[in-house]
Amino acid sequence: MRKLLPLIGTPSGSHPGGRSALTCRFRCGDACFHEVPNTSSNEYVGDVIGGALSRRSVMRAAAVVTVAAAGAGAAGVATAPGAQAAPAAGRGKPHHPKAKGARGLRFTPVAPNTADAVTVPEGYRQNVVIRWGEPILRGAPAFDPERQSATAQAGQFGYNCDFLALLPLKGERGRQLLVANHEYTDEVLMFRGYDPDRPTREQVEIAWAAHGLAVVAVEDDRRTGRLTPVTRHRLNRRLTATSEFRLTGPAAGSDLVRTSADPTGTRVLGTLNNCAGGTTPWGTTLHGEENFNQYFAHGSRATDKRYGIGGGETERKWERFDRRFDLAQEPNEVHRFGWVVELDPYDPTSTPRKRTALGRFKHEAATVRMTHDGRPVVYSGDDERFDYFYKFVGSKRMRHGTSRAAREHNLTLLDEGTLYVARLTGDSPAVEVDGTGRLPRDGEFDGSGAWIPLATATADGAVSHVEGMSADEVFVFTRLAGDKVGATKMDRPEDIEPNPVTGKVYVALTNNSNRGVGSNPGADEANPRRANKHGHVLELTEHRNRPESTRFAWSLFLVAGDPEDPATYFAGFPKDAVSPISCPDNVAFDDHGNLWISTDGSALGSHDGLFGVATRGSRRGELKQFLTVPRGAETCGPVIQDRRVLVAVQHPGEVDGATVENPGSTWPDGPGTYVRPAVVAVWRADGRDIGV
Repeated sequence: MRKLLPLIGTPSGSHPGGRSALTCRFRCGDACFHEVPNTSSNEYVGDVIGGALSRRSVMRAAAVVTVAAAGAGAAGVATAPGAQAAPAAGRGKPHHPKAKGARGLRFTPVAPNTADAVTVPEGYRQNVVIRWGEPILRGAPAFDPERQSATAQAGQFGYNCDFLALLPLKGERGRQLLVANHEYTDEVLMFRGYDPDRPTREQVEIAWAAHGLAVVAVEDDRRTGRLTPVTRHRLNRRLTATSEFRLTGPAAGSDLVRTSADPTGTRVLGTLNNCAGGTTPWGTTLHGEENFNQYFAHGSRATDKRYGIGGGETERKWERFDRRFDLAQEPNEVHRFGWVVELDPYDPTSTPRKRTALGRFKHEAATVRMTHDGRPVVYSGDDERFDYFYKFVGSKRMRHGTSRAAREHNLTLLDEGTLYVARLTGDSPAVEVDGTGRLPRDGEFDGSGAWIPLATATADGAVSHVEGMSADEVFVFTRLAGDKVGATKMDRPEDIEPNPVTGKVYVALTNNSNRGVGSNPGADEANPRRANKHGHVLELTEHRNRPESTRFAWSLFLVAGDPEDPATYFAGFPKDAVSPISCPDNVAFDDHGNLWISTDGSALGSHDGLFGVATRGSRRGELKQFLTVPRGAETCGPVIQDRRVLVAVQHPGEVDGATVENPGSTWPDGPGTYVRPAVVAVWRADGRDIGV
């Protein structure tokens, strides 16, 4: 079977999943080491998945594709100069035409490994599309890590790319528009001699400029498959922690979001910690502000605590250089973060908008499915232990076409509608869900669910559906609204994605090592494993397959971990024929309806990666690893096209003790260079479609 590798960079078990202490400090402000923000008493959704195969896991003859055959996949790449990325094996060989699997997943899976490289399947090629610091705006200088400046960084590709979107560029053959989130900065890996106790103003202003969003045109080389940036394109753009954004929707102008610098409560400087996101049918992109809490110092209110805001100084010490990050001076500034941002990437002069009707929490994503009558439904997870997932159902219909009137109308769609939170109920008696992993008598972890309305926004105002809370309070303190209505506490709900083929909705739940530990909530049927360090994936079916429905059915689609562990489950597919996976995070779909899962913090000893899994047919649950990322990195943003896969390689080299002087990785440019987060494109050497 598979041999799982020892974890490198941090002692096993010292941090949630396989994360390093460095990741916990800079990405989420040590969120997993703080007291759990959700102390509400509403029923928690479970900690017991563990167990054996369900009644559907009868062996499917002729469906087995053993992962063990890929055992040599990463051999020989760990010390490759620059670690840019050899294929798993067979450089120069065509894709094996007889690879088995569901359509779209016919490739030889990459074996678990700890190579300091992006490792891809046999017969596939790759290139680094764009790195941190590469100039994209007119006048921006070439990257010089020893001579960084805020002005330069504001015209260069930002740090730690996460969500990615590739959009069409009409009239420009072979070109597309790449949109990227820049979630957070690793100052110790950016600045030589960085002193975390005494950051300089220059370092802080560079970090402000390295956060935010980027828009950059890219060009396809049809001869090789490479994707390269088009510098100084008219649509290229950077938005940072000091760019102007607009608050729109029901909470805009509220007393809760007004500050001394913005008494109108409508103008915000910056966007922070943008994690996953989504695209809309009307041509915009959505960006979720996630761990915004870590940037704000001296929180003291109960609402601050519910959002994980500490009472002391912050890691980055930004409050020393701008009073808005000090809640003792500007208590409402934090209420202006934690929203979904909508960006029009085709208009470089537009002001992005923070959509308050979608609620304020640690948004991991914002993905759209349209109702039959043309209204948007937006799904989003709140990435925190024991928190909730939500959807927004718009009340206005989209207008088709690219006229100015249509575009202006569509840019109002996310300001009116109803915000809901999910409540899940298992269909087995509670005594049968005991946290040991033993399946209930019906052989399934499944049940029903309801979308509980929180508030409705209209053109004439907003109405709260939560007793004791005003509409403004519901939208600004959405977590507390979820507490009051008894939403189901989940194991870090992250990316949520509707399947474009079937309409089913998939929820990635990354992990929760606190599940059932001490006084924390225990197991139930929807979050079914105590001390859940590997995570799982839920499959939701909206009533009558209509996204606006207020009822749904759910079941566990995948329970992550080593397939040899009896607590794992792969939709009933034979477990000796799948890749091991841990900590599902970002998800995407291909045109065949296969779910692609990127991981964050694998607790199996191998590096994080990207996996494809069939969601229907005889191979449902067959999960195969497509690539792995370098040492210390997380796999983010996946974009799955017919002939290309894109991933964001976030925080490479982010291992305990790493600094510029003592790097934890040499990726992507080799020894003697700064480690740099980057976007990578992967394609088949023979030019054919991925996995067919």
